[in-house]
Amino acid sequence: MVITHHGGQCFKVSFGDTTLAFDPISKKSKLSAVKFGSDVAFISMQHADFNGADQVAHGNKQPFVVDGPGEYEIGDVTGRGYGVKTTYDKVERYNTIYQVTLEGMNIVFLGALSDHEIDPKILGELGDIDILFVPIGGGDVLEVPQASKLATKLEAKCIIPMHYEKAALEAFLKEEGSSNGKPEDKLTLKKKDVAVMSGEIHVLKS
Repeated sequence: MVITHHGGQCFKVSFGDTTLAFDPISKKSKLSAVKFGSDVAFISMQHADFNGADQVAHGNKQPFVVDGPGEYEIGDVTGRGYGVKTTYDKVERYNTIYQVTLEGMNIVFLGALSDHEIDPKILGELGDIDILFVPIGGGDVLEVPQASKLATKLEAKCIIPMHYEKAALEAFLKEEGSSNGKPEDKLTLKKKDVAVMSGEIHVLKS
């Protein structure tokens, strides 16, 4: 599995011939829009920062769009979405937390989460998390202490911070006691690699 960051909360996850896009940035966003082909696009919130599904349609790849709670099975990809109320850009909205299983790994993508107190029923469904994508930038999403507390609570083996500026990242790494702050161009993972991790933080270049 290869993971790359494309700004904001947008991540590309590739394995074999399959490509997933999480929160692709649309042309209407103030952030730089993305452009690559994907088979599945996971949209956590209906906002231009996250819902650019048309931006990850390229060539013969027209993504299956997942944009809310429910259970999904698309080829080798299985996923579940859990809706939680939040406020983003001063508007009350729903954010979807996604749990996706592929290559035997359990991925949890928290989306634009603003409250670290997640319904215990949802927490009970998430299981043992291999890879956790967590927003840490504050404002409309989790503040650093909240993000760190939640990451610890979820006991994820590999943590990928998102939705932040430099100061928030430095604060998060300090809070977590991690010196692994050097951004990587991409993260290549296999199940056996993740199995020996314990709260390991990986920062990806955007």
